[in-house]
Amino acid sequence: MFLFSVIMILAGLGSAVYLVVTGQAGTVDGLFLLLTALLIAVVFAIYLKYMIGRAMEAVRTPAPAAAKPAAPAKTAKPAPAPAAQS
Repeated sequence: MFLFSVIMILAGLGSAVYLVVTGQAGTVDGLFLLLTALLIAVVFAIYLKYMIGRAMEAVRTPAPAAAKPAAPAKTAKPAPAPAAQS
């Protein structure tokens, strides 16, 4: 997912640059296409920042110490069922 996000950011920015360089961003359609490309780049950049933050948080928190094995629990015998009378 990391590589896909990076590719989408680069594609969004690349298409925005292409629209500006070719002059297509001056039209109404080109302007909306430019805004859409930049929006896609921003959304994936925010997700990438979140993903990196979560990975760094996981590295910072120490692993919990191994718990001691619990003593075997005593199993209680079930009480005998009362005898049925007819």
